[in-house]
Parts: sequence; structure tokens; C-alpha cells
Amino acid sequence: MDDSKNWRKVYDEYNDEEVELTKEESKLIRRMLKGEAPHADFDPYAPYVDWFKWDDAIHPLSSAPEPKRRFIPSKWEAKKVVKLVRAIRKGLIKFDKPEEEPNVYLLWGDDSASDQKSKHLTYIPPPKLKLPGHEESYNPSLEYIPSEEEKASYELMYEEDRPKFIPKRFTSLRSIPAYENALKESFDRCLDLYLCPRINIDPESLKPKLPSRKDLRPYPNSCYLEYKGHTGPVTSISTECSGQWIASGSTDGSVRIWEVETGRCLKVWQFDEAVKCVAWNPLPDFPILAVAMGVDLFFLNTELGTDEEQQRIEELLRLDNLPELDEAGKRLTAAIAKWLPDEKYRGIKIRHFKNLSYIDWHPRGDYLSAVMPGGETRGVVIHQLSAHSTKRLPIKMRGLPVCTLFHPNHRGLFIIATKKYVRVYNLHKNGEPIKKLETGLREISSMAIHPGGDNLVVGSKEGKMCWFDMDLSSKPYKILKNHPKDITNVGFHRSYPLFASCSEDSTAYVFHGKVYSDLNENPLIVPLEILRGHSSKGGVLDCKFHPRQPWLFTAGGDSVIKLYCH
Repeated sequence: MDDSKNWRKVYDEYNDEEVELTKEESKLIRRMLKGEAPHADFDPYAPYVDWFKWDDAIHPLSSAPEPKRRFIPSKWEAKKVVKLVRAIRKGLIKFDKPEEEPNVYLLWGDDSASDQKSKHLTYIPPPKLKLPGHEESYNPSLEYIPSEEEKASYELMYEEDRPKFIPKRFTSLRSIPAYENALKESFDRCLDLYLCPRINIDPESLKPKLPSRKDLRPYPNSCYLEYKGHTGPVTSISTECSGQWIASGSTDGSVRIWEVETGRCLKVWQFDEAVKCVAWNPLPDFPILAVAMGVDLFFLNTELGTDEEQQRIEELLRLDNLPELDEAGKRLTAAIAKWLPDEKYRGIKIRHFKNLSYIDWHPRGDYLSAVMPGGETRGVVIHQLSAHSTKRLPIKMRGLPVCTLFHPNHRGLFIIATKKYVRVYNLHKNGEPIKKLETGLREISSMAIHPGGDNLVVGSKEGKMCWFDMDLSSKPYKILKNHPKDITNVGFHRSYPLFASCSEDSTAYVFHGKVYSDLNENPLIVPLEILRGHSSKGGVLDCKFHPRQPWLFTAGGDSVIKLYCH
């Protein structure tokens, strides 16, 4: 153990001395122990070189006569064959018998089985189905309609004797149950015939012809401005509808309003908890900011706009407009949410029974949806700011909610994304969803809807992004695999054909997403740019487009907000 070179020393008995092996000698010994050639340069599989030229050879190499064994049968092989024959005859060697083919044939055979006709019975055609008669009509005669006593007698009969069809009478063809799907079925059949694959198709014509990136300008590709001031990771950002201001929330508990073009911080609110989500009211006349943190939701007056607008906002957030309060100052409502006056920030505070994870405004600016993943069946609620009330959804929740969206065009449609599925509900009709989108993802993290309302993008925690054409199918039209880590948010531009995604890998991807008015033409999706500007600490936590310009804001875990321009 003291001598590190002891394993290299060998005792030489002849010369009575210890010899220390060199590295080359130890390599030789290792190769010999493995059964290889001692020399490392020796090639055991060298190509064979035939030194004899066979081109003009007439005589054989040897002039020795042919041996006798070449042309006389072997005596020992003959004895071996005799021994095997005797063993077979005595039954010592047995062979597997071939399997007998089953002696069956098709009773209702087709015309091609002519050989079976001759061996067996003559061809028996299968029994034909009974043609529909008067009783199969939607308006049969009264003599075909069974009475209640006859229907009760059917229940007492054996199942095989019971009639398979009971006639019913309808006043018109439109009132039969199958009429609702008749137009859709005929349209689907025509669509199958129209879109069926042709035989003579050039494979090159099926490849999409992607345009050049120069033709798809403008799109954000370089960092133009940085907004610094937060001391913690920026979890959420929101742009004002005019594009002049941007709001941000951070884990340090601060909410800041920035001027977009100059980067000046206009206003700061400091809270005791980490801010989860901020959302600016979409109406230009009501510059109200919604801030979610923990179990509380705040409506803050940003004090922007004209004096008339400020007067309307103060009336909307005035404490007198709140409903009746009890002695403790709390509203007498259900346990889902409590509307409280906020003296510190001169606004309204809504306290929920579970922690909030996501908020989203209705396009008309009066309703706000709040998501509580731990709320189970009450995980999604809708607040009405003008009435200062909270409503539960008139639907049955399935799964833990992740995020919600109001449809931009249809007033009553509401989209809820759980961890596995995306469901579209009509709030005017209580009950089941009118559409269910199957993502096939492990866990959904975010979603965004196209301004047209027919296309949806869903991001996941496995780095995949699904594009859904909701009029086309319930399965993804395209699955984009770009990010190696979790996608934190996705977003569409309001006017430009752009959409983006950000991830924990500290990058943001910008895509061209063109949706055509022709329903027979599929959307065009082209990747444009990879924006790398944030440090690897925490990744990019949120991204939002400017409402009017082709600019993209990204919020990073390095407490910096970046503006990317074209």
C-alpha cells in the first residue's frame, strides 16, 4: 500500500532482482491476458493477398493423381445409413406426423369457391333481410302502432321472441330523433368524398411551401429596451389597451406601471405577498388593474386617463357602492368570495377561500374570471365589477382547472383548461360542454385564443405546444416541439399574424400564424425567431404582445422585463 508502483514490479529469480515494468510492457501483458496479439499494431484481420495469378492458368497447381476417396462411395457412410434404417423400422426413431387440415367449408360461400360446390352441398344463399314496410314509416297507420297492453305483453316474452322494432308515430319528418344529425352526416359524407386522397399525387406537391422570413416582416427580433426595478422574479405582465403603459407583478410583492416607450416607472404598489397575476382592464375608458396574490384579488385605480374617467372609476370602486356589510366590515355573501373595502389602496379587495393562480378579463371589461386550482368543483368563479357580485359557474367541473378564457367574439362561450383537456362551455346553457379538445399532453400550463375565435394554442409542461382549429377537429392541427423545458405562457397578437411562447429554458419563440378566411385552407404556421436575452436564472415566466405594434414583452426570473422590436 505504501508503494504505488508495487503492482508493476516483478521478481527475477535468475538475476535475483526486482524488475519494474514499463507502460509498454504492462500493455503487452494486458493484451496477452485478453488473448489478443501482443503487439498493438498487429492486424489479425488483414486483407488476404493472393500472390498467384489465376488468369492464364491451364494446369492445376499439383500434378498428383486424384485420390481414391473422390470417386468410390464411403463404406462407413453406408453402414451408418443401414443403422438408421433399422432404427426407423423398429420404431426407435419417430417423425412428427403432418397436421390434418380441418374438414370445414363456408356454408354461405361466395361464387369463387367452385371446388367446394362439387364436394359438398349445393350453394345455399344467405337469407335476405326483410324490406322495410309500412310499420317502419315515421307516420305509420294506427293499426301498426301497438297499444300499451301489447307493449306490456312484450316484456313477458322471451328475448329472442320479442319484436326487435316497435313502430312509433311522429307528426313530421323534422321531429324524428335522427333529423338533427342528418344534415351534419350528409355534410360529413360529402366532405369525405371531396377530401378523399387522389391516386395520382406528386409527393413534392404535398410539402408545404413556406415563405421566406423576409416576406413575413415585421416581427420582433432584437431587444430594444429593458425595464429594471423589481428585486424578485417577474411573474406576470399585462399591457394597457392603448399600448402606452405596461403593468408587472413580482415575487417581491410589488406591482409597477411602466411607460413603454421610455422605460420610466410611473407607479409602485407594495404588497405583503408575492404577486401571482396582473391583468389590465381591456376597456380604454376604465384603466383599472386587477392583481391576484394568495387568496386576495385587488382592483386598483391606476389614476390614468381624464378627470371624467377618474370620476367614473371612483364611483365604481367607491365603498358606498358595496353591498350591505356586517359589523366586522365583511360582506354577507357565500364562503366562495368576500368583497371587502380596501382603505390602503383605495380600491376593492376580494378574499377567496383558496389561493388564486390565474385571472382573465371579459372583452367588455365588466366580468373577471378567477381560477383556484385547489377549489375542485368551485375552482372557477366569475366576478362582476359593476354589481360587486361573485357567481359560481353553472357547470360541473371535471379535473383541476389551470386557466380560463372568454371567447373574444361570442358573448356566452367560456373556455376552461384542465391538466389534460380543454372544454368549451356555453354559459347561457347549463350543463355539458359543447366541445372537448383532446390535447394528448402530460399537463397543460397555459393557453391563448386567436382574435378570430376559431383557433387556440395550448402550451404544456413538457415543452410542447398544440394548435387547435376548433372548427376542424377536436384533436390538434399541429404539435410544435420547440422548448426543451416547461412552457410558461403563450400569446397571440391582436392584429398581426404572430404568436409566441416562452419557457423555463430562458428563451421565447416567435411564430407566424396566418389564419385564412377560406375554410378549405389550413392555417400557415412558420417559426420566425428565437429570442435569447434573459439569464438562465428562472427562465422566462411571461410574455405579452403590444396591442398595436409588432413588439413582444418578456418577463424573466432575473427580475428584468425586456421589450423586443422589429
